[in-house]
Amino acid sequence: MEPKKLTKSNNKMVAGVCAGMAEYFNLDPTVVRVAYVALSIFSVAFPGILLYIILALLMPNKENDDIQRA
Repeated sequence: MEPKKLTKSNNKMVAGVCAGMAEYFNLDPTVVRVAYVALSIFSVAFPGILLYIILALLMPNKENDDIQRA
């Protein structure tokens, strides 16, 4: 069994980060998106926005990951 890898999703609203996390943890993407926005707002928004940008830059795309495994 191959280990799971956290990748961006093709189910994108902005960059696919929240949907990628939802796929990794087998959750509904809408729930993850709402939770992420709520946490960002309650943390004065800036850390949440900065974290999202960092994850969008560092997380690999799903299609690139599939090519590398073949």
